[in-house]
Amino acid sequence: MIFMGIEVLLGVYIGSRVIEKYFSNKKQKEEQSKPEGRDQKELADVVIMNEDKSVDNYVNISTVSLISSAISFFFPNLRLFSLVILSCSSIPIFKLAEHSLIKEKRVRNDLLNVVIVVGCIATNRLFIGSLDVWLFNFGSKMVSKIQGRSKEMLTNLFEEQPDKAWILKDNMEIEMPLESLCAKDIVIVKTGEVIPVDGIITDGAAMIDQHILTGESVPAEKGVGDKVFASTLIVKGRICVEVEKAGWDTTVSKLGDILNNTADFKSGLQLKGEIWADKIAPLLLGTGGLSLPLIGSSPAMAVINSGTGNALRILASLQTLNHLILASKRGILVKDGRALEALAGVDTVIFDKTGTLTNLHPIVGEIITCGDEYEEDDILIYAAAAERRVSHPFAKAVLAKADEHKLILPDPDDSEYQVGYGITVQLENKIIRVGSIRFMKMESITIPGKIEELMEHSHIENYSLIAVAANSQIIGAIEIHPQVRPEAKKIINGLRQRGVRDISIISGDHCQPTQKLAEFFGTDSYYYDVLPEDKADIVEKLQEEGKTVCFIGDGINDAIAMKKANVSVSLSGASSVATDVAQVILMDGTLLNLCHLFDISYELEDNLRQSLILADGGGIVNFGGAVFFGLGILGSNILLSFIFGTGIALAMRPLKQLQKEHKDDPGSEKTVYLEYNDE
Repeated sequence: MIFMGIEVLLGVYIGSRVIEKYFSNKKQKEEQSKPEGRDQKELADVVIMNEDKSVDNYVNISTVSLISSAISFFFPNLRLFSLVILSCSSIPIFKLAEHSLIKEKRVRNDLLNVVIVVGCIATNRLFIGSLDVWLFNFGSKMVSKIQGRSKEMLTNLFEEQPDKAWILKDNMEIEMPLESLCAKDIVIVKTGEVIPVDGIITDGAAMIDQHILTGESVPAEKGVGDKVFASTLIVKGRICVEVEKAGWDTTVSKLGDILNNTADFKSGLQLKGEIWADKIAPLLLGTGGLSLPLIGSSPAMAVINSGTGNALRILASLQTLNHLILASKRGILVKDGRALEALAGVDTVIFDKTGTLTNLHPIVGEIITCGDEYEEDDILIYAAAAERRVSHPFAKAVLAKADEHKLILPDPDDSEYQVGYGITVQLENKIIRVGSIRFMKMESITIPGKIEELMEHSHIENYSLIAVAANSQIIGAIEIHPQVRPEAKKIINGLRQRGVRDISIISGDHCQPTQKLAEFFGTDSYYYDVLPEDKADIVEKLQEEGKTVCFIGDGINDAIAMKKANVSVSLSGASSVATDVAQVILMDGTLLNLCHLFDISYELEDNLRQSLILADGGGIVNFGGAVFFGLGILGSNILLSFIFGTGIALAMRPLKQLQKEHKDDPGSEKTVYLEYNDE
């Protein structure tokens, strides 16, 4: 009967491997026969779906095995059926053991599980074997649930890229597939369209939203001779672009290629408990084998059972999963459970400036008048009336300020909008021009010295200036300021209280505005004039100094640095690449929950340590009981089940904490502007 059980077990496993090999070869041939360029998202989804389905299937099979083995106590005729089902459900354990022995050439905890299953079958303890296998498969499912889906990180970006483009040929516009474009072709892009290539503008002007590349919320003015990039959006205007790079040669695609090449995907969460279980596996296996003739089969199996690998797998997974639930209830999406563990060791936090510490929506600062004829409200009325139908963020800031002042805006008689420069309207029998200084110079309007000085000051302070002219004379200007996130200073102070030793700001801006922002927040250091490719170098340099880095960013130019960092955080509403790469996303689009994230990490570390001590302590007691007091496999399972139940109770504490908590209403945060002298 013993040999029949082993034969069934080996037959099921060998048969499953042969069938798996057959279908794997068949699938490989089918994939090779499909056309190249198959949708990347489809491939990623198929892989993930198959993995999840496989794990669920083994959990279901092991559940049936557990039930049937229990029933076979009363109906012995079901033993063969129970044996077959147990053999099927243990296939993942045998595959892992085969991999560790043949591929890695070392003994791991998986081999202990195999020995226990074989021992249970050989000694007719099918229920105990089924229970061990069920715990293993259930643990695998738990780990799978908390594993981040980072393999999909770039698919959203590529889905949004155009697959066709309009080119100018023999004074005619012709639509062509994107892959057919060549260098020197002239591509035409209009309002609302995504630029499909990297190139140089040869004709026209446009306001271009480059947020996906730079993280900057304010569209950039682009004209003849300026360079534009694929995947950026035309907000207003029409341009002709001479192709430099198309398809997989574009800047966006190269960044994607770098990210894919530097990605470090892993099949599952590397839990501390599993590492320790693997280290002691050879010792337990050897001790169990040597003690077999001295203490008998049951205590020898109990010795091998002291590894508690399955218990550690489930307890650590439950701890992580429940803390992920706790985080999600507080508006924090953790895509990779490893990030929670890593955050507890973070001693350095780097904030990208634009879009992370500063808000995406600019605001009106000071309103300047030239002369005594016009007041501030007059300047604001003219600017808001002229720009009331313009969708530019600057226009929205001006209109918001006019609404705040409760101003009544007249309707312009006529308007002419020149993309990238400004707008001309007729109001109250006056020709009103609103726009950049460059626009005023184009209109041959003299720039007063006061405005020239403001322009120099605005460049130093990193804000923009909108000039307002009436009848070819500048009557005033409006400052457009970036807006500091209202919660940012409080959050930085909170990180200090939690033991973060080094907090830095990184920016592509000039020295003066970056320095002022660093002084305002009281950060330890700041980096300015940083190119996108240099951000990752800064992270790597800090890591070489022994620091554990958390990078918080929101643009595609942050993505490589985020991948290099020990932990990466982004905000909801940031560029798709940043949110795809980030291990953690703050779903409310603010920094308010950043300190909560660190608190959850510290709590997880403490609870994981308690679970590991509990499980390891139980394993030590179990080992001592088997060696010195003859504790058998049944007593071993009772003891370890008690330890396991206690560990589950500890792991469920975060959910109990959620039940006791009342929803907090922190109230509205007051807006903080870039006035660095004010506290």
